[in-house]
Amino acid sequence: ESYATFNEFFYRRLKRSARPIATDHAVFPADGRHLGFQNITNANGVFVKGQKFDLDALIADSEISQRYRNGSLVLSRLCPVDYHRFHFPVSGQASKTRLVNGPLFSVSPIALARNISYLWQNKRTLTEIKTKDLGNVLMMEIGATCVGSISQTYVPNDMVDKGHEKGYFAFGGSSTITLFEPGAVKLADDLLKNSEKQIETYALMGDSMGN
Repeated sequence: ESYATFNEFFYRRLKRSARPIATDHAVFPADGRHLGFQNITNANGVFVKGQKFDLDALIADSEISQRYRNGSLVLSRLCPVDYHRFHFPVSGQASKTRLVNGPLFSVSPIALARNISYLWQNKRTLTEIKTKDLGNVLMMEIGATCVGSISQTYVPNDMVDKGHEKGYFAFGGSSTITLFEPGAVKLADDLLKNSEKQIETYALMGDSMGN
């Protein structure tokens, strides 16, 4: 298959069979390296001791952020070598995407170790998914150095299945964040255990994230 530009190759689609979708309620939205916290407060100090995870600043909407306070969080980091389309982690009705503009700092582990607030300073897009079994789920895509382009390919307000394509990043590495309401999901044990040790878990889009 030929591509007009390297960027087209970079965010190319894969055959559906290349990424089987797990039967659990929630799946990883992208290929990459993942950190997960059953309670968002457990993310405090993970990158730098004393730094707090500012949910209000991240979501930039106090009413919405209230829903996810003490909920669960999964941070998925994509590298340039990874498949760069992102997909819905759950099934449900997906809202229109909201854009929060900002700069494009690096969100590499080294950068976040210096300043975790890059996650809520950077340009990002937020979509809420109303689900049957997990309540509301918030998914966001975060821009980074060389990745100002976040493109959405889904139809807002449509029903979507988990694993359905949501959009893609242009060239570079970037991250997604998935937020669940308190008590809605039990994240995968290996993800939680590794994250406690500040170790990322490598997983592919469609692998089980929790139930």
